[in-house]
Amino acid sequence: MISEQAIPDVPAPMRPEDLVKGVIRLASLPDMFIRISQMVDDPRSSGNMIARIIGEDPALTARLLRIANSPLYGFTARIDTIARAITVIGTRGLRDLVLAYAALDIMGRFKGGLIDLEDYRRRSLLCALVARLLGVRARVADAESLFVAGLLYDIGQLIIADKLPEMARETLLRAKDSGAHLHLLERGVIGFNHAEVGGELLRQWLLPDALWEAVKCHHAPGEARNAVFNAALVHLAAVIADSPFTEPLRDANKTPLAEYLAREVDPIGWAITGLNADTLIEVHAEAIAQLAQLTDTLFSQAA
Repeated sequence: MISEQAIPDVPAPMRPEDLVKGVIRLASLPDMFIRISQMVDDPRSSGNMIARIIGEDPALTARLLRIANSPLYGFTARIDTIARAITVIGTRGLRDLVLAYAALDIMGRFKGGLIDLEDYRRRSLLCALVARLLGVRARVADAESLFVAGLLYDIGQLIIADKLPEMARETLLRAKDSGAHLHLLERGVIGFNHAEVGGELLRQWLLPDALWEAVKCHHAPGEARNAVFNAALVHLAAVIADSPFTEPLRDANKTPLAEYLAREVDPIGWAITGLNADTLIEVHAEAIAQLAQLTDTLFSQAA
């Protein structure tokens, strides 16, 4: 009989929560977003009060106005004040754009190396654009929330690369060599995947279910509990963002993309949203057309 003292301590399996705890200071939301979020949820706060708070940060103000005047919205009249932006976008929509701005800053804190940051940035923005466009077509009330979820859909990859570089290297190389899905390889090697890590980060940020569940379940939308529709839309957007199709497709080249969608989209995504491959192909072309200009808007220095 083996004594209890002879039994070695076996470390408990790591969880997404454990990984996020080790990076939360690096990936913390700024006080400005927290203040604005609290004001948006406070019925006593007015749009003018929120505009004054944003006006305390000239760089944020400039960037938000550039986004409001970008192809993302296509307004014919120029939006020249935050108060006007709140009028046309809404306080919740503007809060989501402040969150998007904060997310871009957080992404910039992570070092490259294992992950091609330029490619990562491009995929994230494409996912954000497609998610928002799909939300508009599906008549979702808060399309900006989908934009943020799309922008952050793969932030868990950055966290895994930062905290578990050897495991990240193994899964990334195996995915590249074999063509297998990265999230499945991560689950086999690490015990969880980047979607779960990203969802946990957003949950610890105290963001709504519609955001963190959409990120957590973007590979498996049927697993979402409270935000199934948003998770399904972000799933469709993620399939497009991760695809090899990086240019607008001519009619003759739509067949390969249609075949790719048939292979990669979880059927639950079609069933939940009521969308189809033709719609996704159209949105792909529209998002690609917006991508370059919006990249300049979001990533260049604010004027």
